[in-house]
This record gives sequence, C-alpha cells and structure tokens, in this order.
Amino acid sequence: MKIRLLPALEDNYMYLLVDENTKQAAIVDPVEPDKVVNAVKEEGVTLTTVLTTHHHWDHAGGNKKMVSMVTGLKVYGGDDRIEKMTNKVKHGDEFKIGELNVKCLSTPCHTSGHICYYVTGNGGQDGAVFSGDTLFLGGCGKFFEGTAQEMYRALVEVLSKLPANTRVYCGHEYSVNNLAFAQHVEPANNAIEEKFSWAKTRRSKNEPTIPSTIGEELTYNPFMRVNEESLQKHTGQKDGIATMAELRREKDSFKSKV
Repeated sequence: MKIRLLPALEDNYMYLLVDENTKQAAIVDPVEPDKVVNAVKEEGVTLTTVLTTHHHWDHAGGNKKMVSMVTGLKVYGGDDRIEKMTNKVKHGDEFKIGELNVKCLSTPCHTSGHICYYVTGNGGQDGAVFSGDTLFLGGCGKFFEGTAQEMYRALVEVLSKLPANTRVYCGHEYSVNNLAFAQHVEPANNAIEEKFSWAKTRRSKNEPTIPSTIGEELTYNPFMRVNEESLQKHTGQKDGIATMAELRREKDSFKSKV
C-alpha cells in the first residue's frame, strides 16, 4: 500500500491510495481533480475509485469533474447528497481496490452520512484509516449534524478500537490549533507538549503533520480521551459523553495564541 498526500485548497488533504501489486488506485475526497490526474500519471497507476468521506463541497465538490476526466470511476459514499455517487455504503461494508481491502466505518456527527475508510493489505498489517472530518490529529470535527453521543461512538467505540499502529489520514491540516487546545485542556500531558512542539516545527517548514496513528491519538487527542479523569475534571463532567459535549463547546470558542 502506498499513500500519497495531495494538499488542496487552503488546508485540505486529498489522498492517492495505491495498491502496489496491481497498480490500481483510489482517490480520497478529490476536490482538485487536475492535481489528482497529474499525480496518477506521475505514479503510473490506474485510477478506479473515488472514496468520499462526506458531502461537504471541500471534500465532494470535485466529484463531478473527476468522473468527467477519468471514465468508469466507482464513487463510494454514505450520503445521498454526494454528487456522482455510484456505490452507497453503510457501516461494515467491504470492497477491494486491487488487492487492498476497504472497510467502511459509519461515523455520523460532523455530517449524518460521514464514512471513514479503513484500508488494509492482504495480511491485514499496516492499516490506514481515512477519517475525513471526524477525527483530526489532536481533534475532531464540529458537530454540524449530530450529537456528542454520536461523536463519542465514532471516536471511542469505533475508531479507537482499530489497531494502535493504524495510520490516520484526516481531511485537514488543523494540527497546531488542535494541539494548542489539547495543551490548554491537559497542560501536564507530556505527549501533547512533545507533539505540539513537533507540529509547530513541521508547519514552520510548510511540511504536513499527517499521518498520526490511533495509538498516538489516544495519548494526546482530548476528544479520544474523554473517559480519562483529567478530561472529566477539566470539564466538570462525570461521564465520557457529557465530557465530549463540553469539550466541543469549549473548542468552538477557543482562540489559539499560536
């Protein structure tokens, strides 16, 4: 499995996912199709599939042009609002890209039809999850169409249960601001301090902070840590869902000094 990051718009990421055995490829959220076509040519692969995480224009807005530029594409998604969708998926659905296995994880909250795509090779090792706007490095998406209970299920009951070494490829470069908030919430957390410093250095060189791993997120992402005593103490709550709700309210009005 090869994954190539393709920056798009102001702070979005598209991802070209390649099965190196068959040279078949998929593109995640191709909002800038011209960049995708150029990358496909450079890699010498055959683009067969579009993986759409959710219907927002900065993720699905390139689908119409993408399918006009590359014929025969299958366009996967979990929401009827996704333009040019050919294959609607639900939680637990699986399909192949070449020899790679893709499992669909329904994570409604940011949008009601949000899908994360968990991809593994033949042996199941070295998995990657394309988490769209559900899980970011150090953060999570706004609750535009859902509830704290839904985000709790998505992050704590679904994504955190993936193998710890699963690489996380999220939809935006929000890491520095997210980690600034994480440090505000847990100032004594050394994992946050180290990742925050690293992320600031990366961004100062205009380098991506992606990917993280599920195991890493569990050490520094406050929204993945809502059952920890330190998070519940900070929010004044006594359970994970209430802590999730309070953290999101606080994050929505947080002004980073970075």
